[in-house]
Amino acid sequence: MPAPTLLAVFAHPDDESLSAGGTLARHATSGARTAVVTATWAPDTQRASELTEALRILGAGAPRMLGYADARVPQSAPGRRRFLDAPFDEAVGQLVAHIRELRPEIVVTHDAYGGLTGHEDHVHTHRVTLLATQAAGLERLYPDAGEPWQPSALYLATHPHSAIPVWGGHLASMGKTMRSVPDKLVTATVDVSPWLEQKVAAVLAHHTEVERGAAPGLIAGLSASEREGLLSTEWYIRHNLVSTVAAQTELMG
Repeated sequence: MPAPTLLAVFAHPDDESLSAGGTLARHATSGARTAVVTATWAPDTQRASELTEALRILGAGAPRMLGYADARVPQSAPGRRRFLDAPFDEAVGQLVAHIRELRPEIVVTHDAYGGLTGHEDHVHTHRVTLLATQAAGLERLYPDAGEPWQPSALYLATHPHSAIPVWGGHLASMGKTMRSVPDKLVTATVDVSPWLEQKVAAVLAHHTEVERGAAPGLIAGLSASEREGLLSTEWYIRHNLVSTVAAQTELMG
C-alpha cells in the first residue's frame, strides 16, 4: 500500500524540520506527496528563503505560507496582522483551502501545548488546524475554498515525559520551559534515524535561527551522537477524524 499523502502545518519556518522533518523525509522517500503550510512570516523574507531550502532537502515541495506576522517579530510580515490577531475564521478558511487543494490523508501539526516551548503561535496553529481539518470535509463550510475533502487523521507532534532527560539537558541552558505529555498519550513513535542526515540538514538550512542561537543554533553546536540522541525519534498523538479508514492511514511508525 502506498504511503498516504501528508500535509504538515506549523507556525514558523524551522518548526517543520525540528518537529516532523524525519517523518516528512520518510514519506517523501517512499514516494508519497508531502507539503508544508507555515502560518507566519512573509514569502519575501530571508526566513522564507531558508524554508524553501529546508523543504527541498526534505522533499516537501515549495513553501505554502499564510503570511501572518510572528507574535514576537513584527517585521516578519510588514503590514500584516499577527497570526494571533487575525480573525479566527479567516485563518481557518485559508488552511481549509490548502487542505482541499492538496487532499492529504494525514495532517500533522503542533500538539495542544504548542510543543516543548509552548510558543503562543504554536498553540494557535494547533487550534486553527484542529478546526480546519474537520471543516475541510463539510461542504457548507467555506464553500469558496474548493471541493470538500476530509483527511483521515490528524497527528500532533509532541514529546513524552520520558524524552525530557535528553531534551532538558540542552534546553535548560536556553532558559526554556518544557511541556511534555504522559508517555501513554503517545500513539505513534517514529524512528527517523535513517533520515537523520536530511533532518539535520533541513534544520541547519534555517541559517537565521542558527545565527540567532535558537533551536537550530543549538543543533549546530552538537556532536553527531548528540544530534542522533535528540532528533532520531519523533512522537505523535493521533486524533482520528474518520474512524472507518483509521487502519489505512498510519503514520509509518
